[in-house]
Amino acid sequence: MSDTTVWLSQEAYDRLHHELEELKTSGRAEASTAIEAAREHGDVSENAEYEVAKEEQGKLEARIRELEHTLAHAKISQGSTVGDAVAHGNVVTITDSDGERLKVLLSSREDRTDEAMVISPQSPLGTALLGTSVGEKVTYQAPAGQLEVTVEAIDVPQG
Repeated sequence: MSDTTVWLSQEAYDRLHHELEELKTSGRAEASTAIEAAREHGDVSENAEYEVAKEEQGKLEARIRELEHTLAHAKISQGSTVGDAVAHGNVVTITDSDGERLKVLLSSREDRTDEAMVISPQSPLGTALLGTSVGEKVTYQAPAGQLEVTVEAIDVPQG
């Protein structure tokens, strides 16, 4: 897999696709209307409303480009079934060397869940967890140094 792969759940993919369509249609129309309304207030070189409208249009177009890139590089992650090796899309319960338990979802930041903290499969921890099984200890390099965690459980996200 390429480093440009973006792992998404089906729900996140659908949500982002819907957002993209909204931005490209009604979002662009609203931005255009706001710019036209601001132009009617006089000289655009000294028109703060016009500048704000143009800035908002720039943000809208940047988000459209971001969504198009994300969706073009998206792979839908189903996660492995409970108890299998860790795969993209799994919620993994880990315990660190201090005995602290944490649930992580291996996916894109576009996937949101109250169930677990989202981490990228390409992150040091994500890379270390991929392919592991319950009971395995893995080490990975973090900014604070080398850390070790134990895989306690592997689940599919509740959605």
